This record gives sequence, C-alpha cells and structure tokens, in this order.
Amino acid sequence: MDIGIMVEGQNGLDWPRWKNIVAAVEDLGFYGLYRSDHFTNNSAPDKDSLELWVSLTWLACNTRRIQFGPLVTPLSFRSPVFTARMASAIDDLSGGRLTLGLGAGWQEREHLIYGFDLLDIGSRFDRFEEGLRLIQLLFDNDESFTFEGTFFQANGAILLPRPGRIGGPPILIGGNGIKRTFPLAAQFAREWNSIFLGPEKFLDLNNKMDKYLRSRGRLPKSLTRSMMTGLRFARTHEELEIKLAEGNQSAIDLIKKGIIVAAGDEIKLQLLELEKAGLQRIMLQWLDLDDLNGLAELAKIVF
Repeated sequence: MDIGIMVEGQNGLDWPRWKNIVAAVEDLGFYGLYRSDHFTNNSAPDKDSLELWVSLTWLACNTRRIQFGPLVTPLSFRSPVFTARMASAIDDLSGGRLTLGLGAGWQEREHLIYGFDLLDIGSRFDRFEEGLRLIQLLFDNDESFTFEGTFFQANGAILLPRPGRIGGPPILIGGNGIKRTFPLAAQFAREWNSIFLGPEKFLDLNNKMDKYLRSRGRLPKSLTRSMMTGLRFARTHEELEIKLAEGNQSAIDLIKKGIIVAAGDEIKLQLLELEKAGLQRIMLQWLDLDDLNGLAELAKIVF
C-alpha cells in the first residue's frame, strides 16, 4: 500500500513550513504529499494558509519523486477552466506527478467570508458534475468545442498547450457518499478517495463501489482506492498518552471516528488491516506542521 502524507494548509501553513515538509516527505520515502484547499478554518482563529496552486507549483519545481495534489480543490472557488489549465501545466512541470483531487465545496464560513457562492447541497453537486464535464472535455479534446451548461459555458474552447499526459492528470474524487460521490467517481475519476474509515467500514463501502462499477460496465480494478484519514502517532505508549492528553482526546473516541491511533509498530498492523480490506493508498493527516522529527520516526517504522 502506498503511504502518503496530507497536511491541512489552512492550519498555519507558510513558506518555511511548506518547504520543510516537502523536503522531508521527498527524502523520507513517502509516496506523496497532499494538502487541503481552504482559505481558512470552519471556526476562528484564522491562521496562515498558502494558496494551493502556488504552493504546488513550488513543489513541482523542487522535487523529483513524490506524487502530489489537492485533497481536494473545490469547484466553488475557481472556474473549472482555470482549474484545468493550472492542473495541466503543473502536471507537465512535474513530469506527470499531479493527481487532480476535485470536490464540490463544503465549508460555509470561508465561502461567506470571501464571497463565494456555496449553493444548497443539490445545486452544489449539480455544479460540481457540470464542472467535471467541462474539465474532462478540456483534457480530452484536441479540437475546440462549445459547452452550454447551467453554471459554466465555453465557446470554441481548447486547452493549449495540450496536456503532456493523454487525458490530462488523473482525476480523484473524494467522499463516502453512495448517492452522489459514487456516480461521479465511476464516471470521471481514476481514483476514489474515501475519508476517515476503519477497516470494516472501508471494506463494506469498497465492496459497494465494486458492485456499482460492475453495474455500469466498468472494471473495479480501473479505479484506484485511496483514503485520507487522521493520525495520532508516537514512538511509545507513554508519548502517545501525553499527546492525547494535551489535546484532551480519547483514543477510543478517535478510533470510532476512523482516525488511526498508534504507538510504534502498532501502526503497521493497522495499515495492514486496511490493505487487506482493499485499500491501495493512504494519505495520513499530519496536523503538527513543525513536527518533522515525528514524521521521520513514522517513516522509520512504516518503510
């Protein structure tokens, strides 16, 4: 199973922290580095938050190995045309290492503060599906085309230069929803990213995704299965207890939420259970942006 790191960019991410984390993930052997695309958090206080696409451009130019991308970038923030253009360019710049994680948007506070229209849940997913269609057309079409949608339009559009990878960078769609996420992942994505699930719940949802894909004539193996989940990790049980106490957190409550709680080698067993359930790739949420020593300890154990 591929093991990557995910950071919450709105939790104080600045250039020194980003450069340090990128270098650490590249050097320590992790599969990839992924980050959220938020302007701020769901509640105050507001903290530093590097703009997603600018930070990924720097990463593309300053790494040679790791995969990377947004988990996920909302189509409520930017026109799908801009998203497609930036994603294609950064993927080419990196030599084909970007995964384009896309989402509908969800956080009300940042949309209200910065003047973005989140829409009601139904319209939001309608807009998301329409944006996915437009991005796919831009990636796939070598000739200009016209697109007439409810939310987006294009008249004689073509993406130039053409993406280096045929079909553009692979699209990832995240979420656990059977009603809207499954159909969109089955139609547009090459990777489905579930969130915060233990092995049993992931296995159940994974099997349902297999059945859904088969019912629509798509081979289950054509869709990569990944998951972004929380992590509370330390070298020893004593250090882990201290960390949990500092955050006023209960290991039992965290595990119920699908978060991995582990000391030392315990994490290998937990990752193995997820792999047995069919998980191919995991993005471990690393909340302490300054804890590079902890990241190095994690790498020593899992690799």
